[in-house]
Amino acid sequence: MTKYFTNIYPITNLHKKPSTKSEVVTQMIYGDSFAISNKAKKWLKVKIKEDGYKGYIRNKNFSNFLKPTHKINVLKAKVYKFCNKQKKINEISFGSKIRVINSKSKFFRFSKGWINKEDVKPISYKEKNPFKKINIFKNIKYVWGGKTFKGIDCSALIQIFLNFNNRFCPRDAKDQVKYFRGNIKLKNIKKNDIIYWKGHVALAISNKKLIHAYGPMKKTVIMEIDQTIKRIEKSAKLKVIGIKRL
Repeated sequence: MTKYFTNIYPITNLHKKPSTKSEVVTQMIYGDSFAISNKAKKWLKVKIKEDGYKGYIRNKNFSNFLKPTHKINVLKAKVYKFCNKQKKINEISFGSKIRVINSKSKFFRFSKGWINKEDVKPISYKEKNPFKKINIFKNIKYVWGGKTFKGIDCSALIQIFLNFNNRFCPRDAKDQVKYFRGNIKLKNIKKNDIIYWKGHVALAISNKKLIHAYGPMKKTVIMEIDQTIKRIEKSAKLKVIGIKRL
């Protein structure tokens, strides 16, 4: 039986190779779990439980697997030392998962401190529209491999909202476009359809507009669908390779 551990840091970078100079291919947010396939003094080769992604993380003190009870449903949730708002000690990002061990007034306690009850939902909670809150990431910095309010990339923007709603989603655009089956023509596009190019993805927020973490603009932006398709075709010589409806 596979032994899993839980990430207990707000962000843990997953590198392509066991070096801090190596490319960050993705991140684990608080509460993500992983299995270890190789262990060295400074590095662990791991496989993330949520999406099967493999890479290297720094060898730190991680927790044995913690079954989460709640998840963060705001862009960033403040973590306090006490069950009041007097001393903030950290922040954890949307989609992070916690195991509640105590409750007082308006706060839940988990292993790293206290968190406002308004910032979390039960782990089983699902929105009817999985992308209902995607606009909270508008203007968040584009970061290759990023998954948080400190920086996010295009495929993570899709993945974290589906994961939040207890749906599996591959990490990379190239795998997402193969995984999702419902193919749509551009003329029939509507809200929540997912548009793929080679190495890029965007979400339609209406039949006219989309949102995406867009490298050339260095942030998550809302743009016209037609304008974006023309811009990417002109600047990157890439055409749309699929439009998916969940």
